Amino acid sequence: MESFVEYLPLWMFAALGVLLFTGYPVAFILGGVGLAFAFIGDMAGAFRLQQLFLVPLRIYGGTMESPVLVAIPMFIFMGTMLEKSGVAKDLLHALQVLTRRIPGGLALSVTLMGTIMAATTGIIGASVVMMTLLALPVMLDRGYNRALATGTIASSGTLGILIPPSIMLVIMADLLSVPVGTVFIAAVIPGLLLSGLYVLYIWVLCHFRPQLAPPLPDDVGPENSGELVSMLLRSFVPPVFLIVIVLGSIFAGFATPTEAAGVGALGSVVLAAFNRKLTWPVMKDVCERSALTGAMLFGIFVGATCFSFVFRTLGGEHLIIEFIEHIGVGPWSILFILMAMVFALGFFFDWIEITLIVLPVFAPIVGLLDFGNHIGDYAGVDREAIIWFTILVAVNLQTSFLTPPFGFALFYMKGVAPPEVTIQDIYKGIIPFVLLQLVGLTFVLIFPNLALWLPSSLLQ
Repeated sequence: MESFVEYLPLWMFAALGVLLFTGYPVAFILGGVGLAFAFIGDMAGAFRLQQLFLVPLRIYGGTMESPVLVAIPMFIFMGTMLEKSGVAKDLLHALQVLTRRIPGGLALSVTLMGTIMAATTGIIGASVVMMTLLALPVMLDRGYNRALATGTIASSGTLGILIPPSIMLVIMADLLSVPVGTVFIAAVIPGLLLSGLYVLYIWVLCHFRPQLAPPLPDDVGPENSGELVSMLLRSFVPPVFLIVIVLGSIFAGFATPTEAAGVGALGSVVLAAFNRKLTWPVMKDVCERSALTGAMLFGIFVGATCFSFVFRTLGGEHLIIEFIEHIGVGPWSILFILMAMVFALGFFFDWIEITLIVLPVFAPIVGLLDFGNHIGDYAGVDREAIIWFTILVAVNLQTSFLTPPFGFALFYMKGVAPPEVTIQDIYKGIIPFVLLQLVGLTFVLIFPNLALWLPSSLLQ
């Protein structure tokens, strides 16, 4: 009985892992497992039910009153409104024209559009669906290989999880009690690194195998320089305007992420009005979808707060620390184990579950590890190891959207793709891009300055 009580946190984790496969709402599973093991702990003498009264206080004080989390509904609104405004359609057309003489120009256009839209939306589901509807029929009509087309769209559509303003980065910063602005700045270079790896891969592949990506005909696009300038202004000014007012205000120190989110939400409404897309049905649909997505996320916060409180009270954190000390591995071994665990969990769970389960438990452990001179001393960057670990997890978590059997980006794509595109085409297409993500993760692991140099330069 004593051994059972001592390992209650492990049984708690095991129960959570099993129940997540049932398909029941994650928020209810997290909260339900927490309450169930609170009662079990009370019967075993390891927990007092009176302590559950602290859970509402933690939910209210840690989640509902958090000024950082206010940014989430506004970023969701901004991304959803942009999906309806027609900005992405104009941007894709302009990029196609500019890259038509480059091998794989259309695929490169999709990647570049995904990078630009990632800096304006931060919502993966909306980005993948929007890019699939816009780009996939065009790529198939141009004779593109199905695997290349689907892999390009899925990978570039998920860049929004890493390139700020990302909802995931807001949540991670709140969980780890680090400045959101610092995390945003730290994620810029790793996000652009992944985008650059995608571009390089597509260019090399299409250079040696041009049959996979037939070029765009010369008769597509503007007929004179005046029309070209007009197209570029109409296509690039709106997203650049939004990126500047959101990210520029944060990086320049004019606004907090929460304030910038409000400005971005207003900017998306202005762009929708400018494109004559701002109608009452559109506004109603955007508000309803934003409210549902926000309610889902905050419901998971509530359940995760209950789970993590009971887990820690039962001694889960100390149990993990004792286990690590017992096996006697060094800080690098621990970090590799954590990265492998996050990658493996990505095959089965969404980033929300992984983030809310892994980060609160393992981040304090990483903060105690000594990586020597590998991280160095970056002026102005507080808690360098935690910031670096956050970006490593963020890069790693991008694979969770692409890895089968539960890669959510794959399901988003399949749901709106033409009937001739099979799930096998999609699975085949994402393999090289998942490998590229692991290459990007390795770069950030070996060269921490990829994540820490820019915050140090801007914050000192």
